[in-house]
Amino acid sequence: MPKILIIDDERAIRSTLKEILEFENYTVDEAEDGEKGLQYLSKNKYDVVLCDIKMPGMDGIEVLEKAMEITPDTPFIMISAHGTIDTAVEATKKGAYDFLQKPPDLNRLLVTVRNALDKSNLVTETKILKKKISKTYEMVGHSPALTRVKQAIEKVAPTDARVLITGPNGSGKELVARAIHEHSNRSNGPLIEVNCAAIPSELIESELFGHEKGSFTSAVKQRIGKFEQANGGTLFLDEVGDMSLSAQAKVLRALQEHRITRVGGDKDIQVDVRVLAATNKNLLEEIEAKNFREDLYHRLGVILIHVPPLNERREDIPDLINKFLNDIANDYGNKPKTITQDALEYLKELDWRGNVRELRNVVERLVIMSGTEVTLDDAKAYARPVVS
Repeated sequence: MPKILIIDDERAIRSTLKEILEFENYTVDEAEDGEKGLQYLSKNKYDVVLCDIKMPGMDGIEVLEKAMEITPDTPFIMISAHGTIDTAVEATKKGAYDFLQKPPDLNRLLVTVRNALDKSNLVTETKILKKKISKTYEMVGHSPALTRVKQAIEKVAPTDARVLITGPNGSGKELVARAIHEHSNRSNGPLIEVNCAAIPSELIESELFGHEKGSFTSAVKQRIGKFEQANGGTLFLDEVGDMSLSAQAKVLRALQEHRITRVGGDKDIQVDVRVLAATNKNLLEEIEAKNFREDLYHRLGVILIHVPPLNERREDIPDLINKFLNDIANDYGNKPKTITQDALEYLKELDWRGNVRELRNVVERLVIMSGTEVTLDDAKAYARPVVS
């Protein structure tokens, strides 16, 4: 059952609120002052807190400020007989979920508590999902090459510096971008990904910057582009080396001036976006071939992170295989299969031109085709099947 804490110096108010909430099947604790309330909060987890503002000693606003340090995700509903708009605004700025006047209207009280509980549940579910997602995109391995990448991420993530991530296909460039975003000050904002190679050159500008209704034949309604969608967060331009020169010019302007213009529009739109880019191409060679703008390269490449191919970090292969065995078992709802040491050693020595992506596919194939354990014979038979 949801657990609620009431902090109020008036016994009658506490008793009335407790009776109402317990009738609705909530578990309720009482604290007669702010100090006692903070003690409860430090020892127990509450789904909602009802806190009076005017109390002797520590007032409700001070309790709220200290509580936000202990349990920042717990919704606080402030209550007061002397409420004003200024008080309500101040409480909201300090992190309160809502503000009620004494004596609270019964229906308003219960609706506010239910809404606060919904928010609390959403915050919890979001945290769980973020943990699952971050585990799915976890960078696995302990090789010196991967350790250098992780150290670079650790240094650059807290900044707003633009990062250019290079490396072959399937090596994990997207994982680096996700790790930078998750460890940045923008982690609560969106991470918007754009695969520049997958979008036709004539549509890339509309995809990135959006378009106004009627700006071209199929523009039947206004479209918000990826730059605007990423506002306050991170924009990841994957395979940026495949972007058209006209789109490159507009991206350069957006990076220089922090504003964009939708296709067919004449209004400048301010954007606050951190841009990460990745490519499997040698952009210096593309610059020589006049396929990529040198000024954009220098704008994107404030920090350069190179993700090494799997063949250059073979000591990570056993860790990756064991992670994939667990991930695939979770996907299929089965118990994870084990793999023999000689099978691991055999896989470790193969040529992994498709990098981590190829290794994952091979592990899934072995899980499907092998028995209860992946053996050396399975690895030899299925890791490199002969296609007739």
